[in-house]
Amino acid sequence: MEYSLVCHSLYALWSSPVKKKLILLSIMFLIWVYMLYSCVGYCSTMPSLVVDSYRGKETVSAVGKRTESGRTDLVSRLLAKPQPWEDIESDYEEPSIRTAASRDLLDNEMDMDRAEDWDEMRGEQQRAPEPSAMSSFSNGSGSKKLPQAIIIGVKKGGTRALLEFLRVHPDIRAVGAEPHFFDRNYDNGLEWYRELMPKTLEGQITMEKTPSYFVTREAPARISAMSRDTKLIVVVRDPVTRAISDYTQTLSKKPDIPSFESLTFKNRTTGLIDTSWSAIQIGIYAKHLDNWLHYFPMEQILFVSGERLISDPAGELGRVQDFLGLKRIITDKHFYFNQTKGFPCLKKAEGSSKPHCLGKTKGRTHPNIDPEVVQRLRDFYRPFNMKFYQMTGHNFGWD
Repeated sequence: MEYSLVCHSLYALWSSPVKKKLILLSIMFLIWVYMLYSCVGYCSTMPSLVVDSYRGKETVSAVGKRTESGRTDLVSRLLAKPQPWEDIESDYEEPSIRTAASRDLLDNEMDMDRAEDWDEMRGEQQRAPEPSAMSSFSNGSGSKKLPQAIIIGVKKGGTRALLEFLRVHPDIRAVGAEPHFFDRNYDNGLEWYRELMPKTLEGQITMEKTPSYFVTREAPARISAMSRDTKLIVVVRDPVTRAISDYTQTLSKKPDIPSFESLTFKNRTTGLIDTSWSAIQIGIYAKHLDNWLHYFPMEQILFVSGERLISDPAGELGRVQDFLGLKRIITDKHFYFNQTKGFPCLKKAEGSSKPHCLGKTKGRTHPNIDPEVVQRLRDFYRPFNMKFYQMTGHNFGWD
C-alpha cells in the first residue's frame, strides 16, 4: 500500500507539465555548474601568458628583498663570485665590451626568442582540444608548486621537442611558455613564479624550460636558493651545428643581418673567433657547466643528446624518465618519423588523439656556410668539447 502511494505520488509529480519543466531545468543547471567547475580546473592548468615576462626588461638580483628569516644571508653567500674558470689552451678570449653591432644583434635575438615563444604558445592552444571532464575535474583540485625539474638549456639544442615529448607523461605537468624567471624576471618574486605553474596532483612533477638559464651567470645560485634539490636537464648539440641553427633563426626574422662568416670572426685574416657573439659563446658548454657545478652536484644534472633526441627519441626519453624517478611510459609507440620535417613527431600529443609535429619554426633549412669557416669553428670548439666530455663522463661524438 505504501509502495503504491509513493509510486502514485512520483507519477503525479512527473505528469505535471510545470513540475516536469522545473525538474529538467534543475538537472540542466546542475550539469552547467559541473561543466563550469571542470572548465575552471582545465584553464588553471593552461600555461599563463604573463605580459611582463616578455617586455624585455633587464632584471637585477632581488634576493635581498626576501623576508624569510636568515634567507638573505644564505643567498648572499650563494651569490658569491665563483672561482675563475681554468682556461683551455685556445685562441678563446673572454668577451669584454660588446661592440654596438653585437649588442644590437643580441637584442634582436632576445626579441625573436620572445616572439617565437609566443608563436609556439599560440600553436599549442590552437591544437589542444578540451580534455575529458573527469581529467579537468581532477586538475582543478590540484595546487600550484614551484618546479622540481627545469630544462635549463641549451638554445637551439632541442629543448622544445623534449618538453613536448615529456608532456605526454601523465605524471609531468609543464608550463608551455618560457617563464625566464631566473634571468629576466627574478625581481618579481617566487610567488609570481609559482603562479605561472600549472596545477599538479600528489605525485606529479612540475616542470618548466628556459634555455637561456644555462648561460646566465646568476641562474645557478638563484635556482639553488629556491631549492637545492631541483633536478636540471640540459639538451646539448654539436656546438657548430647549434651556432648555425641559432643564426638561421635570427636570419628568418632579420634578413638584413651580416653574414654568418662576418659575425663569426673578429678578424677573418687571423681567424680569431668572436666569442662576444652569443651564437658562438653558448656552445662553450664546459665554461657554462663549470658555473653550475659550484651550486649543484653532477648527479642532479642530466645531459640529453640533441642528436639522439632526433634519431632515438624513445631512448633519450627513457633516460629522462629514469632521471626524474618516473615509470617509463613514453616509449617507441608514441613516435613516428616525419620525413618532410626530418624530425620525430608524436602519434598522440598531450590531451589529443591526433598526431602532432613541432611548429613551422622548427626544422628550418640552414644557409650554406663556407666549409673553411665550419672547419675553423670545429677546431675552435674541439678543446672545449674534450673538456666537456671529461666533465660529464660522456663522449657526444662531435669531433
